Amino acid sequence: MAIAGMNHFTVLTAALEDSVAFYTKALGFETGERPPFSFPGAWLYAAGAPIIHLVAKDKLPASTAGVLDHMAFSATDLPGVANHLRQLDIPFNLGRQPGTGIWQLFMHDPNGAKIELDFDPQEPAP
Repeated sequence: MAIAGMNHFTVLTAALEDSVAFYTKALGFETGERPPFSFPGAWLYAAGAPIIHLVAKDKLPASTAGVLDHMAFSATDLPGVANHLRQLDIPFNLGRQPGTGIWQLFMHDPNGAKIELDFDPQEPAP
C-alpha cells in the first residue's frame, strides 16, 4: 500500500453557518459541491480540492477526539490493504461514498483516532 496524499479533514460543528463563514472569510476556503449525504454539512475547497468537510451536529461529542472527527488519505490497492489489515487483526469498515462510488475504508489507530482511506471507484472489491 502507498499513501498518495492528504484527502480532507472532517470537522463537526453545532453552528454550520458560522463555521462556513469562518473558513470562507477568515481562511479563504470556497464552498463547493458535496455528495447527497443524508446529513447536513458543507464542503470547503482550496485550489479546487475539498479540504474541509463540515458535518452539522445538534450537540458536539464530549469525547477527547474533540471537534475533529477523522483524518482521510487517498490510497491505492484496496484488496491488498484490506488483506494487510486483516493479517494484522485491525478491524475496519468498508463502504462506498454516495454519488461518487469512492471506496471508503475506516479504522481507528491505537489511540482511538479515526482514519479514512479513500480508493478509486474502479478498484476491485476486496
